[in-house]
Amino acid sequence: MNPLQLQRWFTLSQLDRVGWATSQKLLDHFKTIDEVFEASEADLLATGASEALCQRLLTAEPVNIDYELEWLAADSSHHIVTPDQSSYPRLLKECPGAPIILYGKGDISLLHQPQIAIVGTRNPTPAGKLAAKDFAAEMAKQGLVITSGMALGIDGIAHQAALSSGGATIAVAGTGLDRVYPARHKQLAHQIVEQGLIISEFALGTPVRGINFPKRNRIISGLSLGVLVIEAAIKSGSLITAQMAVEQSREVFALPGSVNNTLAKGCHALIKQGAHLVETADDVLQQIGWLAQAQSDKGESQQNSESAEAFKAAKHPDANGKKEASLAGASPKNAIDSLDEESLNLLRQIDFCYTSLDLLVERCEKSVADLSSKLLTLELDGWITSGAGGYQRQK
Repeated sequence: MNPLQLQRWFTLSQLDRVGWATSQKLLDHFKTIDEVFEASEADLLATGASEALCQRLLTAEPVNIDYELEWLAADSSHHIVTPDQSSYPRLLKECPGAPIILYGKGDISLLHQPQIAIVGTRNPTPAGKLAAKDFAAEMAKQGLVITSGMALGIDGIAHQAALSSGGATIAVAGTGLDRVYPARHKQLAHQIVEQGLIISEFALGTPVRGINFPKRNRIISGLSLGVLVIEAAIKSGSLITAQMAVEQSREVFALPGSVNNTLAKGCHALIKQGAHLVETADDVLQQIGWLAQAQSDKGESQQNSESAEAFKAAKHPDANGKKEASLAGASPKNAIDSLDEESLNLLRQIDFCYTSLDLLVERCEKSVADLSSKLLTLELDGWITSGAGGYQRQK
């Protein structure tokens, strides 16, 4: 693509009331971005475009893309992808509201590989961390690209596990690609560029904005054959990703947990609404294996919509007008803020299944004597129970 064509794509993407649907309608009619901008008013009107849109196209001022061109030339791993390029991901093209411009750093060919998204809480339990690591590593070994949002917690663990197992991973950023967020994932981001791919729809220089992270979730799900949720509270960005997956006719998987674990409640809600309950990576692989094969063999994925339809139906009122349960409902607050820092750190290392004292000593890097009094206090306050297998978190 030459600089003029790229400039025209940027100009189109920044026109008022021009999004994915409009750009595709124009491209279907004119075939190339050059033809769109060189068309007469009569030709534009013939596409069904409004007079207002025609005037915006005819009078559009070219966007300055000097910085983007400089960024592209700076490194061979830098990419800018537009809908008319073969490198634009096929599955994402199927999604309403797909981005017109995608920035990439790394191996751009991964966009056409079968992907599974893994998302979850930023503050996982030790069991959640282990599950994310095991699921991501095993599925990466089986040839799936692990896609996530590079956030702290489950996202970062999934990316790292994929890389450590020799697999590939894609991170979907919520900022411009000339910055890294969160900052503590700077080294991880470097590894992903070396062995995988980071992409973003946001312009270079875009800072951290809270509104951009839920928005990018549609890309995480849109790129993937399915979304696996590992530990998510009822109010969670992971559930936003799951809902977007349903709207895009993707498979949704959820890992169950203890009924006492607030981070399992989001997963349980998804399962109640029709998401696949999974216990091992094989459960996911068996469900989406044929989808991955279809994408590889045919260059596109024929989605199995039965579970998605059931999932959607469960989220709407029935014929009697019963109100659906809301995933955005508030969870009851507990007194966790009253714990001192040492007790809170210890509690976070105790799983909702039995955790041995030896394992707690290893996780906390403290002696049995240092832990004993804190464990007793947590037990007396109802946070944990003790038994033959060790200690079990209750809330």
